[in-house]
Amino acid sequence: MKSKIINGCKYWGQLFLLPVYWLSFLFPRDQKLWLFGSTFGRRFADNPRYLYLYVSQHSDRASDRVKQQMAKWQAAGHAYAEDENCKDIRAVWITHKKEIAAFLTEEGYEAYYYHSLKGIYLALRAGIYIYDNYSKDINFWQSGGAVKFNLWHGIPLKKIQHDNIHDWYRHPKNAWEKFLCFPRNLSDEKPGDYVLTTAKAMKGIFRSAFRTKRVVPAGYPRVDSIAYDTIQNIRMPEEKKALRKIAKRKEQLGCQKVLLYMPTFRDSETEFFSRVDPKRLEQFLEKEQLLFCIKPHSKSKQTAYYKAFCRKHMVYLDAEFDPYLFLKHADLLITDYSSIYFDYLFLDRPIVFFHYDMEEYLKNSRELYFRYEDMTPGAYAKTEEELECRIKQELKEPQRCAEERSKIKQKLYDESAHPVCPKLVWVMKEKMLR
Repeated sequence: MKSKIINGCKYWGQLFLLPVYWLSFLFPRDQKLWLFGSTFGRRFADNPRYLYLYVSQHSDRASDRVKQQMAKWQAAGHAYAEDENCKDIRAVWITHKKEIAAFLTEEGYEAYYYHSLKGIYLALRAGIYIYDNYSKDINFWQSGGAVKFNLWHGIPLKKIQHDNIHDWYRHPKNAWEKFLCFPRNLSDEKPGDYVLTTAKAMKGIFRSAFRTKRVVPAGYPRVDSIAYDTIQNIRMPEEKKALRKIAKRKEQLGCQKVLLYMPTFRDSETEFFSRVDPKRLEQFLEKEQLLFCIKPHSKSKQTAYYKAFCRKHMVYLDAEFDPYLFLKHADLLITDYSSIYFDYLFLDRPIVFFHYDMEEYLKNSRELYFRYEDMTPGAYAKTEEELECRIKQELKEPQRCAEERSKIKQKLYDESAHPVCPKLVWVMKEKMLR
């Protein structure tokens, strides 16, 4: 009860910040100062993470430590080429978690806590806000006058934003619900100036979902981290620990392949625990010499249950982790309606779609933009027995659906043979900030 009262006060109390937002329009904006943030400020992840690293690593403002790291990286044979468009950009990560700011600072990158004096000052001066949900990933209340560019966090198989009829924030049923949604619609839902997508064929969907005509089909920066050798990734301590755990467990148990299970979030996600018996799954994994990694969605309400579900041949990966650190390590991806598999197509590896609750999902969670069967290049499973069978089949014939995977990738990604970040930086400088 106490927590509900506190959360209610925070929710309605943000209305008192309106004067701050109005005043923020008075501050001059520096178009060479780019602020980055992700997932309401609580993660270092997704598209903003990789564009931030790319810009930082090519900027003349890079710290000596970053320059030294990039010199070693280039000497090791990685595909580093200077990008002139990044030279004069000051890239700064703004976070709502002090430990993220501390980590990035220690690694030689520029980052600040959003309520620090420097964080507040930069939020009032930045020419562009770059995020993957809403401008409050950085700081909405100080964003007046800045160009807001939403990189978003996935190619939508499921309907999103205004197209999602199950979202009551965007589709309130009566005057009372409209009143309750007012504070959120004031800040979170305030449209950005631009939104990113991956192909011209996707522009119509994003225009409808975000109620904007400014859709930029340049591709997703995170793809560069798995498909091209153009970004030197850095890993937080917990991420390093998780990767070491996977490698160690794989070696200790003699596992030949790694499976990565990444379900999307929804209420019916609880059915997984009644559909899959952990003891049976453990026996299957041991027999087939497989390691099963579970990475829940960052919005999942079942993280504690997934963690308790794991046995010896299973590894739980924190929901807050950036999934792109683990995709390369997966020999097979298991998912349902998550758009993660669209990016996994760049690795050309098998996918199993475990859609055990499709009827419930379509009825009460999300509708889909496409016919499911037309956009899912892999094997289907609804029961644990089918799941085991499909895993064995796809690992035995990893190229069985290769042609289908290639067709879907070509449909959803323009110029998929080229890195995204160089093109995106050029577009942002030449088209948006001039």
